[in-house]
Amino acid sequence: MNTQNMLVLSLGTNQGDKKANLIKAIDFIHNEVGTVITVSPIYEFPAWGFESEPFFNCALVIHSLLDAQQVLEKTLAIEKKLGRIRKQQVGYAARIIDIDLLVFNDEVIDTPSLTIPHPLMQERLFVLQPLSDLHLDWIHPIFKKTCKQLLEECTDITTFKQVDLLVSNLHNHPLKKLNFVAIEGNIGAGKTTLTHRIAEDFNAKSIFEGFADNPFLPKFYQDASRYAFPLEMSFLADRYSQLSDDLAQFDLFKEFIIADYYIFKSLIFAQITLEEDEFRLYQQVFDIMYKETPKPDLYVFLYQNTDRLLENIQKRGRSYESDISGQYLDKVTQGYFNFMKTIPSEKVLLIDISDLDFVANQGDYIHILDRIAEKLTS
Repeated sequence: MNTQNMLVLSLGTNQGDKKANLIKAIDFIHNEVGTVITVSPIYEFPAWGFESEPFFNCALVIHSLLDAQQVLEKTLAIEKKLGRIRKQQVGYAARIIDIDLLVFNDEVIDTPSLTIPHPLMQERLFVLQPLSDLHLDWIHPIFKKTCKQLLEECTDITTFKQVDLLVSNLHNHPLKKLNFVAIEGNIGAGKTTLTHRIAEDFNAKSIFEGFADNPFLPKFYQDASRYAFPLEMSFLADRYSQLSDDLAQFDLFKEFIIADYYIFKSLIFAQITLEEDEFRLYQQVFDIMYKETPKPDLYVFLYQNTDRLLENIQKRGRSYESDISGQYLDKVTQGYFNFMKTIPSEKVLLIDISDLDFVANQGDYIHILDRIAEKLTS
């Protein structure tokens, strides 16, 4: 599973419509660099080190799958898109947009093109004031001080004022109004990765299926007829226990609960793998458990065509999945389609991600969030 990086960007502008410049830059960053989680207020500061129009400055917390060098390259490209022309002159100059990478996790980076944390951040009030407003649980890895301590000890006495407020792109996302969201998909569709990203970005409580710990799974792929029933029964018991326990424990510090599966998948897979008499017995047990399991407020199904699923399965390299056939995946997909017909239409969303890659492409991930928002507001 890809782990997201936490980074902080400092933005400044002193040409043209300064608030509009910041908003455009934030939108580009959100769609191309990483998910914008928090935005500081906008402050007006006098130009630093040269005579010019005053600057509007703010800071952003970002979650991104990019490394620090990739972030630098992307932000430089965004500056160029917004009209900034970097000249070879020495010293400071007016600019339509300036995007600086201040923080990248707790890392110290020193390369010819990038120094993290930003080497002058502790000296500049126009950096520290917006940074402090982000209320980060972050300690400067060199000075061993919090953002608040750096601000208090800063000797810069520049006069400034707060001029406006901005909110993050996720601030009013309708996902926050839900209690329980289930992300589903066929084997290799990416449901766990998406669940992990949404949970991190929205501060949601996550529930992940512990399939890797099931002792019957490798045996099933070796001898399906012998191990199908104990496999499906153990999955059902684990899913019921996990969902019942986790959904019952409300976390006051989390926005909502999101899971990378829903218990009905047990019936879908059992119908494919079990003999008719075994399935009848299985369904009796399942029906009892299903009645007692909370239903999701939104059920999101990630559809990928079978060829793409097979590619993904091959890439992740789990030996016990190496013999999964396209025919088997087709049956699973059809089982999900049949189930979704039983859910009220306002609670189910099917997204075709066959041509999307929400790991490699931030814009594809934002597209999925936008589709969810459209569904919940339609």
